[in-house]
Amino acid sequence: MPDRTAVVVIATYRRPDHVRTCLQHIRLQTVEPERVVVVDASPDDLTRRVVDGFPGVEYRRNDLGVGLLATSRAIGVQGATEDVIAFIDDDAYAEPQWLAEILAAYDDPAVGAVGGRADNDRPGEEREGWDRIGRLLPDGTLTGNFGADPGRVIETDHMLGANMTVRTEALRSIGGIHDYYPGTCLREDSDLALRVKAAGWKVVFAPRAAVLHVAGEYAKGKRFDLRYRFYGARNHILLLTTVLGRGDAHLVRHYGRVAAGMAAEIGAGVGAVAHKHGLVAKARSVVGGFARAGADLFGTAAGIAASIRPNDRAADASREWRR
Repeated sequence: MPDRTAVVVIATYRRPDHVRTCLQHIRLQTVEPERVVVVDASPDDLTRRVVDGFPGVEYRRNDLGVGLLATSRAIGVQGATEDVIAFIDDDAYAEPQWLAEILAAYDDPAVGAVGGRADNDRPGEEREGWDRIGRLLPDGTLTGNFGADPGRVIETDHMLGANMTVRTEALRSIGGIHDYYPGTCLREDSDLALRVKAAGWKVVFAPRAAVLHVAGEYAKGKRFDLRYRFYGARNHILLLTTVLGRGDAHLVRHYGRVAAGMAAEIGAGVGAVAHKHGLVAKARSVVGGFARAGADLFGTAAGIAASIRPNDRAADASREWRR
């Protein structure tokens, strides 16, 4: 069998220094990619200047701006003829054997997508949830644990977007990339993986295909703030609805889980009042519980509404690539 080829796609927004380090690590791969494409949604030209310092790296624009990560990925895919498309975040720095391990996992012709390990430089993370990596649970929950190392390639249900790849044939078979996921862009990576799996391909996790994930600053807000929580609820409902269907048991169970979680948040906020000193602290506790429950409620409602007529912002880019 001839050697497989790969194109590496890096989507970025206002992180020129991260892009530089990411490209330096791509240069050190034991197996070189056929091409490297950087897709930049930044409002300035700082990233373009960085890319100009790496001969052979292609620079593309996503003029729609922030909050459209999946659209940037779709722009990066345009014109791809390589066997494998490798997506890596700008703040993910690939180990030298990263691409070699990715390509080796495609020796199985049934494999349509391969996710790699994200090392967050946290002691003991390689054992955290090592037997529950990338799973879609019966209640519609998605497990992560992508920093774990099970010691071998294993089957999963979804991948982490910071380090995920797809067989070009598989991506074409599902109609390209969808971008239904605004705001924090949560679930755009799971969308791709779950659709590949639903089309009959295997999705696997290759722990030796590792990157150091340094987790750059968010374009807006902070991780796990109320905005993050709202979009997490919204985008998750949209994912389950569009990929699995409105009548799927995962979605039905997930509604019950959301309701139970809201009650728990309110209860926790009210229950903590007894341990707080001062009226302000007590009020913050109660308000915080209701705010978290509210983010879950309104996010879920927004996801249900959006699922009636999903707006795929990557449609034009994917349509052009499929021609």
